Amino acid sequence: MPRLFDSLRGQLVLLIVAALAVAQAVSLFLFVDERSLAVRAALGFEAAGRAANVALLLEEAPSSLHQAILRAANSPLVRFELSPVPAVDHGSHADGGAVETRVRGLLGGAADREIRVELHAVEHDILPMPHLAPEMAEMHLAMMRGEVSAIEMQLSIALADGQWLNVGTRFERPPLQWPWVSFVSFGLTAALILITTCWFLLTRLIGPLLRVSRAADRLGRGEAVDPLPLIGPGEVRDLTQAFNRMQARLTRFVADRTRLLAALGHDLRSPLTALRVRAEMVDEAETRDSLIASVEEMQEMVDATLSFARGMASAEAYETVDLGDYLRQLQADMVEGFDLDTGDRIELRLRPPSVRRALRNIIENAQRYGGGAFVTCQSDAEEVRILISDTGPGIPEDQIEQVFEPFFRLEKSRSRETGGTGLGLSIARTIIRAHGGEVTLANRPEGGLVATVTLPCKVAPGPQERSLQ
Repeated sequence: MPRLFDSLRGQLVLLIVAALAVAQAVSLFLFVDERSLAVRAALGFEAAGRAANVALLLEEAPSSLHQAILRAANSPLVRFELSPVPAVDHGSHADGGAVETRVRGLLGGAADREIRVELHAVEHDILPMPHLAPEMAEMHLAMMRGEVSAIEMQLSIALADGQWLNVGTRFERPPLQWPWVSFVSFGLTAALILITTCWFLLTRLIGPLLRVSRAADRLGRGEAVDPLPLIGPGEVRDLTQAFNRMQARLTRFVADRTRLLAALGHDLRSPLTALRVRAEMVDEAETRDSLIASVEEMQEMVDATLSFARGMASAEAYETVDLGDYLRQLQADMVEGFDLDTGDRIELRLRPPSVRRALRNIIENAQRYGGGAFVTCQSDAEEVRILISDTGPGIPEDQIEQVFEPFFRLEKSRSRETGGTGLGLSIARTIIRAHGGEVTLANRPEGGLVATVTLPCKVAPGPQERSLQ
């Protein structure tokens, strides 16, 4: 799971889903608050409408019917009474005049009628209104569970006969109602649709990028890579096309240099053969042997140069091998042999002939100059290390990198038996680097030299890489 959120696709999906969740939470909060305001406004306007109707009825009915009208209008939550003084002693309106405007409109819009409204929230513990019947009060408390806030409204309307119609009511702020089933089902459905859509769209973006990444890795290891298809968004298609052009140029460049070296080697063989024939015709033995040795050295250098070129641009196929079996086979093939400790089973994807040539060159150097070779293997999650140790004199620190240069030799006798051509380590490093690895040398504290061959671990090719193969 951490690996998923480490990818661009996982992070973008997580970001979008989180943003959606926050937006939905804010929207839900605003919706609930607006719903509460709407319900309270409706309750307040309903009481104001009743008060206006009762005032009109009182003004039109004889005074003998006033008490009967008030008794009929009263309800458990709204109380009406006639009084010579208003219950509201001020004319300001906490609601901005909305209730007054509604009442005045229902009363015919007379501007000279005095209407007073007072609204305030109940801050203390909410108790049922004092005029409720005991059974009604108990039912009310049980229903609301004491978890409500309330709004009290006092309304005083001046009547034509000089009296005041005082109206008292209280309406509770409705508690939050969470439709959990609907909320959860909506959230899951929205998240599923969103994740599916984002996953599909991001696959169109990430898929081509993965193809380019894997193709670049394979190209860096020297494998043949077919041109990648131009799919995905415009920017990704431009990147893919640039990679295809780069790959074509690199392949053409290496192929041209390889053909040049091959042609050079082929052309040199004919005059070298002619020189060898003429050298055989020399009568003086010492001169003849010297000429033949020089020609053979030149021939060996030409062959080594061609081998170096093959190490730079080889068309050998990659294979997955067991490193232990691979090294044991190399140990059996070499005449002098070497000590080997492979450790645990390790699998590598490489070109077997090329890597065998590289390891053979390094091991032969250890045998020739270090008195023998001891090979061990180490590995971790990302790379495999093949350590080739000897007990020789080592190499001066300032020349450790120089020995990898073509034709550089620490041994200055120019003898082919003791000094070689100076291309062994160059060929080895070229081959290992073509596999995405590296070859390094270091003097050991206890004496001798250790050559470390580092190769990337075998990675199973994914679907896109298999399609490329």
